[in-house]
Amino acid sequence: MSTSPPDDHEDADPGLARARTSLAWTRTALSFAAVGGVVLKRDLVPGLIILAAAPVVWQLGRLAHHRPGRLRLVTITIVVVALVALVVTFTTKLSNHLTMDQPRSYSQANT
Repeated sequence: MSTSPPDDHEDADPGLARARTSLAWTRTALSFAAVGGVVLKRDLVPGLIILAAAPVVWQLGRLAHHRPGRLRLVTITIVVVALVALVVTFTTKLSNHLTMDQPRSYSQANT
């Protein structure tokens, strides 16, 4: 019995590229979940946002590689995650800045 090469070049999958890519997406989703858990201990809302992104990242990695619009969907998701991270960072910094710079009352200043 001889094994003939597949008719379609994409089906050959030299070096198990699809398997490695799938594992990379899974590792990325697990990383999001781990970071979300750590952030959740400190801040509830940013931690929940990061935890919610983990299944989205994992599902993106499971999409078929030949699916039309896949690259656009991945790009949009990356941009959305980056924008959410930016907004969370600025709102957290702004809220910390506002609470730290509150003027002390007269009674606090004299004690």
